[in-house]
Amino acid sequence: MLSEVKAFFDVHRETGTYAGGVHIEMTGDDVTECVGGVSAVTETSLSDRYHTYCDPRLNASQAFELAFLVAKEIHTQKPAQRGLAAGE
Repeated sequence: MLSEVKAFFDVHRETGTYAGGVHIEMTGDDVTECVGGVSAVTETSLSDRYHTYCDPRLNASQAFELAFLVAKEIHTQKPAQRGLAAGE
């Protein structure tokens, strides 16, 4: 999961475009609907607590981990702020 999101930002960085963010489904429930993260959900354990009938959701720890990655990536690609003093 994290490697795919990082690759998304890498592609934008390589092509000179700006990724403004991502849309992710998440829940505070202890679900196993998406692989990866510190909770180490694997393909095998997906069915343990797969409760959604539509879009798979990140669990709380996966969402927290992804939020930090996205913030870091957006901050990294953000152009330096220029001062507005003296009519700049």
